[in-house]
Amino acid sequence: MILYEYPFNERIRTYLRLEHLFVRLAELVKRESPIDHHHALAVIFEIMDVGARADLKTDVLKDIEKQKHVLNGYRGNPVISEQVLDDITAQLDACFTSLNELSGKVGHALTENDWLMSIRSRIGIPGGTCEFDLPAYHAWQSLAADIRQHDLQRWVSPLVPLAESLSLLLRLVRDSGAPQKVIAQAGQYQQMLPQGRTFQLLRLRLDSRLALIPEISCNRLMVSVRFMSQQGDGRLHANTDDAVFDLTLCS
Repeated sequence: MILYEYPFNERIRTYLRLEHLFVRLAELVKRESPIDHHHALAVIFEIMDVGARADLKTDVLKDIEKQKHVLNGYRGNPVISEQVLDDITAQLDACFTSLNELSGKVGHALTENDWLMSIRSRIGIPGGTCEFDLPAYHAWQSLAADIRQHDLQRWVSPLVPLAESLSLLLRLVRDSGAPQKVIAQAGQYQQMLPQGRTFQLLRLRLDSRLALIPEISCNRLMVSVRFMSQQGDGRLHANTDDAVFDLTLCS
């Protein structure tokens, strides 16, 4: 099975992009090759670029408070475990505190590191980080793997509160929906959304053996999915066969 996710709004779109980068960063830092650590630095700079929005931190803090309000509404419900509610609320409180204690925008502390910023200014230039351009960076890449990993973990640490907050928020959003099995007749599927209800994320799970690629569009009124197949010429062509898949709408 292969999973596709599609955001209903720009805020969730940003959260998903950052989550994608944090997952990639965690994998690269664990490795030992200098080239992997070069790409880890590139991902750190990407996270700083995506997180440069002045209102990102505020949005995350507001969403944490909103989730706490939603969870508190379940208290007293006999089918809901109070212990589970307490545990998740404690996690939300911890994320709120650690994120709120950070000053400035995402990665602001790293901007005060002139050595890192010299790399950031050249990493977008094709071949801009060669040893004759950045000899100090070349020397760092020649250090032992454990030293480079220690440095990377130190530079990643200011980003951890955001990573943990987004991971928890997106998990709660994903858990809010229940999958339903649907059929795209002749390769197309449309569903009108109920009025008065706001969705944040669409999740589509598809059997990878079908070799189909979904083109998804959605707004507050409807969801539309069109399945495509990639032919030998590398282009995408509309699929005209029925396709069964799981659809989850998360609020």
